[in-house]
Amino acid sequence: GFIPGSIHAPRGMIEFWIDPDSPYHKEIFAQSDKRYVFHCASGWRSALTVATLQDMGFSAAHLREGFSTWDAQGGPVAYPEPKD
Repeated sequence: GFIPGSIHAPRGMIEFWIDPDSPYHKEIFAQSDKRYVFHCASGWRSALTVATLQDMGFSAAHLREGFSTWDAQGGPVAYPEPKD
């Protein structure tokens, strides 16, 4: 599952997705005045991602306890449509 409205942003690609000069740049990261919230399963990779974004001048936060705790505490979770 995933948090509704979220996008998948792999930790190993985030710097490339943010850099406007990168061929892998994603437009969702073109707004440096936007606040970004990241999560991973347990909170460790998202903490590294937030540190990277903050070093690059972005406002970012993460779910400290991760998606697992979000789900266990009843946070909204969506599931992908089954593929035929």
